[in-house]
Amino acid sequence: MLIAVTLVGPAPAIIDKLGARLARALAAHTGPLVRTDTLGPGALDLVVEADDLGAVRRAAQDALGDAPVDLCVQAALHRKKRLLIADMDSTIIGCECLDELADFAGVKAAVSAITERAMRGEIGFEGALRERVAMLQGLPLAALQRCYDERVRLNPGARTLVTTMAAHGARCLLVSGGFEFFTQRVAGASGFHADRANRLIAADGALTGAVGEPILGREAKLAALNAEVAALGIDAAETLAVGDGANDLAMIGAAGLGVAYRAKPLVAAEADARVDHADLTALLYFQGFRSDQFSS
Repeated sequence: MLIAVTLVGPAPAIIDKLGARLARALAAHTGPLVRTDTLGPGALDLVVEADDLGAVRRAAQDALGDAPVDLCVQAALHRKKRLLIADMDSTIIGCECLDELADFAGVKAAVSAITERAMRGEIGFEGALRERVAMLQGLPLAALQRCYDERVRLNPGARTLVTTMAAHGARCLLVSGGFEFFTQRVAGASGFHADRANRLIAADGALTGAVGEPILGREAKLAALNAEVAALGIDAAETLAVGDGANDLAMIGAAGLGVAYRAKPLVAAEADARVDHADLTALLYFQGFRSDQFSS
């Protein structure tokens, strides 16, 4: 089978040097390369023919060592995805909205500590969410808009990722264990077709400290992926999921390409590919898009 090996990094000069090393290692392992393409500044694509995807991945990883670049090794078939399903907090945006809301309520340290444990998979997500939201009781609803305006920013490459995939016919879904107040706005700002998230309960202009049930967590994210696959009539191999925390693990594992973005160790270890150095346009390069195909 044909296997695509994609190397992406923030420094083109490093990619040029490492690309030559990677090409030699792959050629020694698989024989002559089928092709080599420069996809854009700091993005190189190598295609080989081999039977063992895992062996090619290990050879590539050994060749690169701990170089500050991102690597994706995958079957070339179904490489361009027809569904993108993405986590929001610390993936599409650069913060955890719940932690930022907690800052307005004066309890950020306590809430952030629970968030970190939940993202690492040390405690259950649903219980951790209820506990953190309870600490927000009495927070005025006006704080939500202020939080969005002052704290929420799209991560580099997020809008380009979503709009490019959408322009090429992919369905793009934002699915979050956070809150629909934020996903609705972030989805609009970044170009997602739809969003799913949890609902904060409010009364008399303030948060009650409760969250709507059932809580959207790990299994609900997987269910969202499966529902979209069924609705679109596509194969799971044609899907891409990206996230950073433990509640993203199920959808990352089920997707045709599961990507860990600046992720916790548990997630990074399970994903098909990691993005630790480049921005989110790396996910476009992983699919074989060239930079001149990106939507602005």
